[in-house]
Amino acid sequence: MGRAFEFRKARKMKRWGQMSKTFTKIGREIAKAVKDGGPSPDTNSRLRVIIQNAKAANMPKDNVERAIKKASGKNTEDWEERVYEGYAQFGIAILVETLTDNSTRTVANVRACFNKCDGTLGTTGSLDFAFERKCMFKIDAEGINLEEFEFEMIDHGAEEIDKDEEENEIIIYGQFTDFGNIQSALEEKGVEIKEANLERVPLETKTLTEEEEEEVNKLIERLEDEDDVQQVFHTMA
Repeated sequence: MGRAFEFRKARKMKRWGQMSKTFTKIGREIAKAVKDGGPSPDTNSRLRVIIQNAKAANMPKDNVERAIKKASGKNTEDWEERVYEGYAQFGIAILVETLTDNSTRTVANVRACFNKCDGTLGTTGSLDFAFERKCMFKIDAEGINLEEFEFEMIDHGAEEIDKDEEENEIIIYGQFTDFGNIQSALEEKGVEIKEANLERVPLETKTLTEEEEEEVNKLIERLEDEDDVQQVFHTMA
């Protein structure tokens, strides 16, 4: 069937591999949310958001239900959130959020990623100055008057509201401490949350050449491939 077939097959397998990793990461988030707040989405607001994120990622409903059921059992892992900080080449700050049941394994794997890509793993808190924590929500823009909506949401902690014309979505940013306030306000208005996350926004970014970006991206991709890593943030423009 030739090289074209092999290329398509390799690309499909890579996409499936990425989906599998995404589902694994979401499954861990579900497990921690259930452990912290119980298995019912009706009473567990964090779990409600994660289920919406799973839906946005095309995670099958059966997978979500299995993850909740497994996390509700007696013999479940204790998932711990750990953040690792360091520098890639060219002075780019890297912040890595992980969810792990074995922090010794996780820090060793994260350090190996930095070492293999000529980066340096730093100490906890060394990059507090470089990022600001924000909450982010995505909702469908259909039928929403953006100006009126913005005035209403400011009272609940929204700091910045943008519209993605291409995706027909409204994106809301606020302080991470206002995550619950914004979530509650959207739910009370009957607005379905398509996606919600806590993000770390760089206070300053650095512009690199295309070749330099490729080198930094090697580290970012290697980190994102780690099962324990949930999100990677950086100061590259």
